[in-house]
Amino acid sequence: MDIRSRAGLAAAVAALLVLGGCTASADGGVDVGGVRGTPGAAGLRDPYFPKLGNGGYDVTHYALDLRYEPKAGRLDATAMITARATQDLSAFNLDLAGLTVASASVDDVPAAVNRAGNELTLRPRDDIDKGDVFRAKVTYAGVPRTITDADGSKEGWLRTADGALALGQPAGSIAWFPGNHHPSDKATYDITLTVPTGTQAITNGVRTSERTANGRTTSVWRVAEPMASYLATVGVGRYVTKASATPSGLPVLTAVDPTVAAKSAPLLDRIPEVLAWQEENFGPYPFSATGAIVERTGDAGYALETQTRPVFPQDAFTPEILAHELAHQWYGNSVTPATWQDIWLSEGFAVYAEWLYAEDFEDTPAQRSFESAFAVDANWAFPPAEPPAAENLFDPPVYQRGAMVVHKIRQAVGDETFYEILAGWPATHRHGTASTADFTAYVEDVAGEDLDDVWDVWLYGKGRPPAP
Repeated sequence: MDIRSRAGLAAAVAALLVLGGCTASADGGVDVGGVRGTPGAAGLRDPYFPKLGNGGYDVTHYALDLRYEPKAGRLDATAMITARATQDLSAFNLDLAGLTVASASVDDVPAAVNRAGNELTLRPRDDIDKGDVFRAKVTYAGVPRTITDADGSKEGWLRTADGALALGQPAGSIAWFPGNHHPSDKATYDITLTVPTGTQAITNGVRTSERTANGRTTSVWRVAEPMASYLATVGVGRYVTKASATPSGLPVLTAVDPTVAAKSAPLLDRIPEVLAWQEENFGPYPFSATGAIVERTGDAGYALETQTRPVFPQDAFTPEILAHELAHQWYGNSVTPATWQDIWLSEGFAVYAEWLYAEDFEDTPAQRSFESAFAVDANWAFPPAEPPAAENLFDPPVYQRGAMVVHKIRQAVGDETFYEILAGWPATHRHGTASTADFTAYVEDVAGEDLDDVWDVWLYGKGRPPAP
């Protein structure tokens, strides 16, 4: 029986529990010796993905142990999830697509497991009290799925000629590990990757160890700063890797498909320079590592700002897109959208980083980039803060009109205050989440003035205003 149907049996449960000295609460929860537990919600009611994420707990840490066989495409894995209960819990859900769950436990005690679509429900032997920290362990295996999004793009676990690539925006991470897959629940990670010797495995953060035995190479990685699950990545292949450091000592690790290594090298070598320029504009870099993964064209259909190590297909590895994805480390990765409706905050700033790059390195004023974007009809299909549906979350208005909003703020407040906002916004919400309402209130507080004209016309306006 699906444990989420317990409320429908409240009367019968109440009669049985009274006989045993217990009572049932009006909302279907059960009071047993003064402890009351109900199932956590199977979704966070995101405006675009209402079933994504789960209620009743906050994850603080993921420990993922992944063993991948490229030839068979098989993943054998264990996920240890440390979380804090935000309510009294009788059961809770994890998001997981496909893959076969062999066992699950909570605090080392076997837990009942139920599957329904992408929802994995765990019911511990004993209720979990609100405020308690608990550890859920899930052992699972199978061939991870490639997910086709509503806009036709591919995410999840992508097979490549020599391995695989995991991409997770907006929900692809459910294809390779169970968790609370909503951007509002960020956590630290330890990721252990085991692959056949001669094949490299790359993920986020800092590699803390690597060993080879019995034809397998195991690397251990630490993501010390909170990360939304959609920003997690795994690359498996015969990469050309390079470890270096910025002048300030920040570790830089790049991994490139050997067929595009020579062509990619000059731009990869510019990562420290681009980061230094961005730190001047955006404030201190928010993470303990940086780098990039560059794949052949076709292995991925787009670049993605995966935390500390953005992913690029070769045809999208340009100076402007490098500036875009590295800017996301501040805007989107460190300060993460509270819901998917707030994604323009990430993309608008990242596109504006491209405009600033063109202004500072290519003598193209940001005003000219603004005017070019203004002239494109597709950028006016809808307001950037109100995409009409999930398939529109990554359409041109979110990116280009989002950047136009940023430019209009710059014009309204002047450069001195604008650059204060540019660095202050990610500093204020460092390693947290924020909404559009948080942003507009922050800007007006720093500017000391009402900016309704900007919000009404550029952020929420439904038509193209007169030419600027």
